[in-house]
Amino acid sequence: MLDIAEELNRWAEEGRDFAVATVVSVGGSAPRGPGAALAVDSAGTVIGSISGGCVEGAVYDLCVEALQTGETVLERFGYSDEDAFAVGLTCGGVIDVMVTPVGTDSPFRTVFVSALSTAAGGEPTALARVARGPAELLGRALLVGPDGSKGSYEGSLGGHAKLDRSAAAEARAMLDAGRTGTVELTEDGSHCPGGLTLLVESSVPPPRMIVFGAIDFAAALVRAGKFLGYHVTVCDARPVFATRARFPEADDIVVDWPHRYLRRTTTDERTVLCVLTHDAKFDVPLLKAALRLPTAFIGAMGSRRTHADRERRLREVGLNERELARLRSPIGLDLGARTPEETALSIAAEIVAARRGGTGVPLTGSGTPIHRDGGERGAVAAA
Repeated sequence: MLDIAEELNRWAEEGRDFAVATVVSVGGSAPRGPGAALAVDSAGTVIGSISGGCVEGAVYDLCVEALQTGETVLERFGYSDEDAFAVGLTCGGVIDVMVTPVGTDSPFRTVFVSALSTAAGGEPTALARVARGPAELLGRALLVGPDGSKGSYEGSLGGHAKLDRSAAAEARAMLDAGRTGTVELTEDGSHCPGGLTLLVESSVPPPRMIVFGAIDFAAALVRAGKFLGYHVTVCDARPVFATRARFPEADDIVVDWPHRYLRRTTTDERTVLCVLTHDAKFDVPLLKAALRLPTAFIGAMGSRRTHADRERRLREVGLNERELARLRSPIGLDLGARTPEETALSIAAEIVAARRGGTGVPLTGSGTPIHRDGGERGAVAAA
C-alpha cells in the first residue's frame, strides 16, 4: 500500500472512501512482490497495480465489494490449468492478496491515514497488518517509525499488548533493512509458525544516485536514474558545466571536486555511484574514497585502455585487489550503445542487474528465472 502512498494520501485528504488490495505473499513466478497495491475509491477510480494486468479485474471487483461490506478479505490467485483464460496468473505463479476497506468510519482509517501521510512526506515508516489469523484481527494495523527510543507506536493489532510490542519491534527491524515482507507471530507475541502472519510494509526515502561528471552522457543518465526512482545528484568541479539549465531533472547539482563532495555527503548500502569524468585527476582520488565505502554500485566510464591505466593508478595509491574488484569498469552492459541515451540505458541495465541479481543475458533461450525472490543485493553482493 505504501508504494502508492502519495496518491492515496491525496484521496484521504479529500475525504474519499477507498479499498486497498495489497499483495501479501508470492509463490513461483509473479510480476510484482509483497507490498504492491491497487486501490479503488467509491466512484470507481483505480490507482496502482498488483499483477501487471493478470488479475486486476477480479481484484477491482473485490475492492468494490469490500467498500460495500466493510470487511477485510484475503484471496489467492493462481494459474488455472483447466482454462488458461480464467482469472489467474498465466505466468504460473500464485499471489495472496488482502483487500481492506478504508471508509470514513473504518477502524483502520486513522492509522492508515497516518501511514500514508508519513510515507508521502518522504519519512521512513513501517506498517504492520494482520494478513492471516482470526477473522476479527484480519487487517488490523500498527504503524511504527525508525526511532525506537520513543517506545511508542500507533494503532493496535487487537490482541495482547505483548503482540503489539513484538510486532512493533519486528516492523522496526524490517524498516531498518528497508524490507517489505511477512513475519510469523503467535497472538501472545512470540515467534511460532501457525499463529499470526503479519505483512510489514516499509517505506524509506529513495536511494541515491550520484553522477560525477557533467557531460552529455550524464544528462541522459540523470533521466534514467529518475525513471528508476533514484534521488539523483550531479557533481562536477567545473561551474560552467554543472548548471540547472544542463540538468533540469537532477534533484541536486553540486559544484565541487568529486572526492571532496563524496567525503562530506551521506551514502549508504543502496547508493549508486557513476563516475563519468574519465579524467585521472578526478577519477583517482574519487575512486580511492568510493571503493572503501559500503555502497551498492560503483561504475566508471572509459575505454578498456583507460580502465587499465585507472587500475594501475589506483594500485599506486594503495587500493588492494578486493577493493578494485568492486569497480564496474567500463560501466554498463554490452548493448552496442552509441548515443548518450543508449549508453544511459546500458548503465541503468547494469545497475538493475546488480541490484536484483540478474545476469544481463537475453531471456530468450536462457532458462534463467524471469522473476527472482525480490531481494536486493547489498554492497558486497553487488561487487
